[in-house]
Amino acid sequence: MQAEVIAIGDELTSGQRLDTNSQWISRRLTDLGIRVLYHTTVGDDTEAGVNVFRHALHRADLVVSTGGLGPTADDLTREAISKAVGAELVLNQDALDHIRELFTRRRYKMPERNVVQAMFPARSRVVPNPHGTAPGIDMDIPREDRKPARLFALPGVPAELRDMWHGTVEPAIIEWLGDDRRFIRHRLIKCFGAGESPIEKMLPDLIRRGRTPTVGITATKATITLRITAEGATPEACDEGMEPTAATIRECLGDLVFGEGDDELYHVVVRMLNGRQQTLATVECGSGGRLAEWLSEADPAMETYLGGTIARHPNVRARIAGESIEDETLVRAMASGCRDEYGADYALALGPFPQGDDQGSAPGKVHFAVAGPDGVGTKTSLFAAHPDIRTPLAVKQALNFLRLKLMA
Repeated sequence: MQAEVIAIGDELTSGQRLDTNSQWISRRLTDLGIRVLYHTTVGDDTEAGVNVFRHALHRADLVVSTGGLGPTADDLTREAISKAVGAELVLNQDALDHIRELFTRRRYKMPERNVVQAMFPARSRVVPNPHGTAPGIDMDIPREDRKPARLFALPGVPAELRDMWHGTVEPAIIEWLGDDRRFIRHRLIKCFGAGESPIEKMLPDLIRRGRTPTVGITATKATITLRITAEGATPEACDEGMEPTAATIRECLGDLVFGEGDDELYHVVVRMLNGRQQTLATVECGSGGRLAEWLSEADPAMETYLGGTIARHPNVRARIAGESIEDETLVRAMASGCRDEYGADYALALGPFPQGDDQGSAPGKVHFAVAGPDGVGTKTSLFAAHPDIRTPLAVKQALNFLRLKLMA
């Protein structure tokens, strides 16, 4: 079972608006065990829309579109579907009555142009829209020598789309699948401390195309995510099918693996400290409070993270460190001073970032320090990465240094 999601609108193809509907629909379809193989975005052009729907209905068993069902001249979805499947548009009186009643309830006179929203391709069904004037379209599309395709066209307003999905579309798809329904589950394993290529080399044959379950690898601001995907008759069967692969990943990567699912390094650090009933404070120089922000997010109950200092100016650093020093010696002294000032079990210090960005020069260094019950430990890393990820990379390196200290 393969699906295609079509997003319609000039605001999407021009880049003026981000298409979040396709992402949301794809996740819901995956939850139903349907593999989404295509995402298509098309502007407000009838001929282009007709071609998109024809191609989608030929190559996908289920097509879900979003957008283009409004009453204005640039809302062309119903016309494109009508031409693509060879079914004339006819008035649905029940849909028109609902639209009129909605305007009356809101004490507006319905513009005559809104009648077009009650026009449906012949042989299609109405997807009710309880809170909007754009009902959706549900239609079976005959295909030669194959099971008919199923088409759902929904409005682009996210709140209306989601209500219609949960109220009508999802139950209809489940009924349509019948005994053929399968389940697809994903398991995300998070890693830090090595890049995509080194991690792939450490995983024997796991990322090979065609393997079951599949394993994909992605990098987001230096965090590597391994995505295991399994298909099965039940969710439990999917989970069981993924477990051996997850165990192999953990065995091969060791402490490069820090968590699963939505885990980030700051969640893991807070969770580790919380389990030990220990506290943490921070002092950071070059990251502008990113370290404090992340740890605060991970500890809303304020049980573990006591607070932090942003020591941008050298005078502030000297005050915390006790004297005017630089480099690794500075972060050692800052970590110790921060631990004493906050009365924390641990203090994490992230040193100043190197100044300048000369392409031909050797990369500078950034220093980290952890002060704890057993003394102070330090680490130095090269400040070398794309400018967009240098700050989050350095903050993650500091958090990972603390995580490994806690694991020791």
